[in-house]
Amino acid sequence: MAEAAPLVSIPSAPIPAGGVAEWVVGSGGAKLRAAIFKPKDASRGSVVLSTGRTEHIEKYFEVVEDLMARGFTVLVQEWRGQGLSHRELPDRLKGHAYGYQTFVEDYHAILAAFEARLPKPWIAVGHSMGGCLTLLALAKGESPRFAGAVLCAPMLGVRTGNTPLYQAKLMAAWKSLTGRGGQYVQDTPADPFSEVFEGNVLTHDPVRFARTRAQVAANRDLALGSPTWGWLDFAFRATAYLANPANLRSVKIPVVIVSAGDDKLVVDDAQRSVASHLPDGEFVSVAGSYHEILMETNNKRSGFWAAFDSLIGKITGAKPAPAKPAPAAAAPAVAPAPAPTPAPKPAPAPVAAAPKRAAAPKAAAKPAAKKPAAKAAAPAKAAAPKAAAKPAAKAAAPAKVAAPKAAPKPAAKPAAAKPAPKAVAAKAPEKATAPKPAAKAAAKPAAAKAAPKAAATPAAKPAVAKKPAAAKKPAAPKAAPKKS
Repeated sequence: MAEAAPLVSIPSAPIPAGGVAEWVVGSGGAKLRAAIFKPKDASRGSVVLSTGRTEHIEKYFEVVEDLMARGFTVLVQEWRGQGLSHRELPDRLKGHAYGYQTFVEDYHAILAAFEARLPKPWIAVGHSMGGCLTLLALAKGESPRFAGAVLCAPMLGVRTGNTPLYQAKLMAAWKSLTGRGGQYVQDTPADPFSEVFEGNVLTHDPVRFARTRAQVAANRDLALGSPTWGWLDFAFRATAYLANPANLRSVKIPVVIVSAGDDKLVVDDAQRSVASHLPDGEFVSVAGSYHEILMETNNKRSGFWAAFDSLIGKITGAKPAPAKPAPAAAAPAVAPAPAPTPAPKPAPAPVAAAPKRAAAPKAAAKPAAKKPAAKAAAPAKAAAPKAAAKPAAKAAAPAKVAAPKAAPKPAAKPAAAKPAPKAVAAKAPEKATAPKPAAKAAAKPAAAKAAPKAAATPAAKPAVAKKPAAAKKPAAPKAAPKKS
């Protein structure tokens, strides 16, 4: 009989109904934690969800709810060195690893422990380091057991900041060979108990960020600090193996790589390359998203769910039911309130100047981004010169980011606001080829959960100006290896 393991519950992230955790014995006798969650109705299959570096099972409770609402049984597993699972060094805060083979063996042991309770078909989902190790396990023999995989911002290429990649690889290998692999890569390791939202490179969502911090505060054993040279050496070896096209030929199941358009930790070009070398690979980019797509604002999270639902349709031959995407919008409890209803749109008819001034505080910015912008052009000269000037300036900015073809400013105003939300949500893979331009447009709705139309509101600009600016500083040498 399996030994029960604990799960941490906090008010903002209660344990999903019916969820239970167990201890599994992994490679070398390592004690690993995994948890299984079953939907209320009959299961349509199972999702094996693998966490990223520094992550724990509890962080994915919301994602588990999203998957169960789609009818899936969900198995969430922690890698050794993560959460409450076995740590390789006495100092629990050191993120360490000894190569990648033990991870592959652990994955096999966890699948074996839960196999009888996981209805087919199986879908593999992994984030960051978990995405890298999931693909590694698939390439080393596990792929026949799965029907497909969705990898969220997988660690297929590590950013090394100002240090050349070849130099970082040599240093990591040398440190490991000379018995110093357990040393921190960074001279000043990060303190996992004092992280703040401002300047983070993981998510634009302050509520989801705070929720994760609250879980770590509730059980400090969940925390993990900076990586060691040994972990970095493992990361380089694992990504090098997956960069070889010959090692991917056995993965014949459909694999979708969902890339974060504004990722500061892993390399999207490496993700694109791996997708092209997989027999049935697909690359999708979520424009403007930071590294943790599933912990992002709702409009960016929807990019992942669109890719996931598309894969399920491909595997089952049926389109997802209309009710299944609902969990993506079920986060009002953990994100800002929805945008105002579109009722005010027809209000600013070009009848007189007085109505415009009265409606300006609430709805002036929204009509300016759509049809009213064109209608209001004529009366603006005589009725409201100041109000007309502001919408014109705001509408012009999105035109530069999302609609390069719209050279004439008057014609670009209505067209600029429509493409931007699509690029943010990354509903179509074709828009994945231009993540950087869309990143600017996506950063505006970062403070508001699902309000792509509110990109031009006065309140959104200050939020965008502060976050990207601060995010660029830690993205260099130190933040790069911090999390994955």
